Amino acid sequence: MERTPSVGTGPVCVPLGHVVANEKWRGSQLAQEMQGKIKLIFEDGLTPVDFHISNRSCILYITEADLVAGNGYRKRLVRVRNASDLQGIVLVEKTQMSEQYFSAVQKFTVLDLGMVLLPVANQMEASCLIIQLVQEQAKEHSKNPFLRKKRPVLSEASLLRTVQQIPGVGKVKAPLLLQKFPSIQQLSNASIQELQQVVGQAAAQQIHTFFTQSR
Repeated sequence: MERTPSVGTGPVCVPLGHVVANEKWRGSQLAQEMQGKIKLIFEDGLTPVDFHISNRSCILYITEADLVAGNGYRKRLVRVRNASDLQGIVLVEKTQMSEQYFSAVQKFTVLDLGMVLLPVANQMEASCLIIQLVQEQAKEHSKNPFLRKKRPVLSEASLLRTVQQIPGVGKVKAPLLLQKFPSIQQLSNASIQELQQVVGQAAAQQIHTFFTQSR
């Protein structure tokens, strides 16, 4: 398998429908939940990346323990942000214990670094989200209209919960947005005008700012 050696912030050759995972996740609940649904390949030396979901897109996972321990996670995010050939998506465990730290990591990730941050409740929810992202990467070129019907129920619930966390959205507007923009990628690429047709001007501005500020 071809990949940029040592630093782990270069592009990795990821076969379609696969995830290349950092060896540290072998045997974890997150990896176990993904196995059987997508194909996992474990690799050493991917630090600071946790999962590569395509040749150019990667996942950085910040656990509850990482948040409680301090700001050590920031170095990993900055390394990926500075790697111009990688698009990093940050998954953060937002739990009762870590909630007090969440606003700080959200501000640093979204406003300071301009990266996409998606909150998850646990590793099971994170696995559903990663599976969905991989499926969308594989199907994106065909714009398959039946893709949403093929997603597992948990993946739908995870996506809905994630969209509800975006400033200006909430439980009422999230389903409306997903009818128009059925993936995180489509939602993040939507213009203010497109968003405004669904949720109104104020919420459209908040959503657009959330995904684009500081980029």
